[in-house]
Amino acid sequence: MARANTTKRAILDAALELAATKGITGTTMDEVAELAGVAKGSLYYNFSSKDQLFEALLQEGVGALADSLRSAKGELRGWDAVDALVTRLLDLIAANAPLAKLMASEIFRTDRAWQETLFALRHDALAVFAEAIDETDAAAGRSGIMASGVFGAVLMSGLEWLVFEPERDRDEVAAAILATLRVR
Repeated sequence: MARANTTKRAILDAALELAATKGITGTTMDEVAELAGVAKGSLYYNFSSKDQLFEALLQEGVGALADSLRSAKGELRGWDAVDALVTRLLDLIAANAPLAKLMASEIFRTDRAWQETLFALRHDALAVFAEAIDETDAAAGRSGIMASGVFGAVLMSGLEWLVFEPERDRDEVAAAILATLRVR
C-alpha cells in the first residue's frame, strides 16, 4: 500500500511540474511516466487517462487550498479574516508555485473534462473569502464577485511577486493587496 501511494505521489508531482511549465495540453502521459520514474503501465493503473490524472491533481491541490483557507479564517471576522486569508493564500502560492500557475491557467478553461470538479472546488475556496467579505463594511451584497476579485488579485499578485519581484517580502505584497482592497 505504501508503494502504491509513493507511486501515485510521484506521478502527481511529475504531472504538476510538467503542466506548470508546458501546460496540460503540452504535457504527455509518456513525459509524466518518465519524470515520475514509473512504467507507463503503473501510470495507467493509477490514472486511466490524462483527464483523470489532472482532475485528481487539481482536486487534491484546490481541495487542500480551500481547507487551508478555512483554517486561516478560523474565528476571525471581517477585515481581520480577509487579512489572514490574503496572507495564507500568498504563503500557499509561495509554497506551491507550480499549482498556482496551473490554477491561473486552467481556472477559466471551460472545455476540460474536470471543469465541473474545478468549479466546485473553486466555489469552496471563494466561499471562505465571501464569508469574510460579508462581515466587512464593503460587501453591500457583492461579496461573491468581490471574493472572486480578491482571490484573483492575490493569485496573480502572488505569481507576479514570485516570478518578477522575489526580493520583496511577503508582508509587503500582502499589504499592497490589502491597501488596494480598502480603496473606495
